[in-house]
Amino acid sequence: MKELMDFNFWEMIVRTTVAFGALLVLARILGKKQMSQLTFFHYITGIAFGSIAAEMAGQTDVPFIDGLIALIWWAILTLVLSYISLKSSKLRVIIEGEPTIIIRNGILLDKALKKARLHMDDVMMMLREQSVFSIQDVHYGVLETNGELSVMKKASLQEPTKADVKAPITEPLYIPSEIISDGKIVVKNLQELKLTEEWVMKKLKKQEINTIEEVFYAQIQSDGSLYVDIKSKQG
Repeated sequence: MKELMDFNFWEMIVRTTVAFGALLVLARILGKKQMSQLTFFHYITGIAFGSIAAEMAGQTDVPFIDGLIALIWWAILTLVLSYISLKSSKLRVIIEGEPTIIIRNGILLDKALKKARLHMDDVMMMLREQSVFSIQDVHYGVLETNGELSVMKKASLQEPTKADVKAPITEPLYIPSEIISDGKIVVKNLQELKLTEEWVMKKLKKQEINTIEEVFYAQIQSDGSLYVDIKSKQG
């Protein structure tokens, strides 16, 4: 009995480790779209993908190689369909669906709502998430393929831009990025922004900070200034 338990234990460890590694590699191959754009197709694909991996790891009566083949083949099918959908707009609509207009000029489109299987509570919740509390304020409401609602307010209710009021416009110099974390330079971000440690030190000295180790967190702002939080301020 002890030998059987030892065998099952180590078999579970090996199966789980290999399943975890295979899932990680294949998820990276499938790309970021699997996470960031969860259409119905991607949602179902993700569930099936995880289910196959779980079967590989936890079911000893399932041959491990069979599970691995199924996992790889599922990934291949997903990649093939994703590639085909890039080339064919008609197939993309079949696989991923298409955006649906549910509000036009302040009027709900009943047929579109029924087709999307939405009730008024759903619509009002999604509008409130867009800081819209009245359907009358909406020029267009579009239900996206990932289930989110995009809203275009009526022109009279849209916030004015700087261009509208003819205010001076200054383009950002940098994307706000972490430069120092817990007393250490974030080299990768510094290189991407084409900045040097000497530049950082000059900015710090202007704020009477002599060493990087004194800084808990520093972030470069869009205008080139540096937000700095000193360690002594923490807790």
